[in-house]
Amino acid sequence: MFEKILYPTDFSDASKKAIDYLVQLKDAGAKEIVILHVIDEKGIDAIYRYGAGSAVEIIGAIEKEAREEGEKIEKKLRQPGLEVKVRIETGVPLKEILKVEEEEKVSAIVIGSHGKTNLQEMVLGSVSEKVIRQSKKPVLVIKR
Repeated sequence: MFEKILYPTDFSDASKKAIDYLVQLKDAGAKEIVILHVIDEKGIDAIYRYGAGSAVEIIGAIEKEAREEGEKIEKKLRQPGLEVKVRIETGVPLKEILKVEEEEKVSAIVIGSHGKTNLQEMVLGSVSEKVIRQSKKPVLVIKR
């Protein structure tokens, strides 16, 4: 049913809760997981504008950390036999998620309900909510 799944993550605790669900989806026919981390361009702009150190070095460190976190998740998902691809993109999170949804031709998206900018009064994270509204594919939201 859902053979190829897009898993957008900001590496927050809430988004990491989805990993167990991704493993369980293997029993339902999932074969491949595309892990996507989007480095928000707003943060990059701030680094260029206000960064004390070399912006290139800071951005390089952010990308390296994202790659390392993605590889940790990749190892967990490969253990039960899933094929895994890690993508690190820079841009507006919603736009990048929807772009990768199309490029990878996924059959579903699994996303955490809240990310790192979790506000208590929000019912659902803003990126998660926008993905639900704009995605062309089914979206499974994992509660925190």
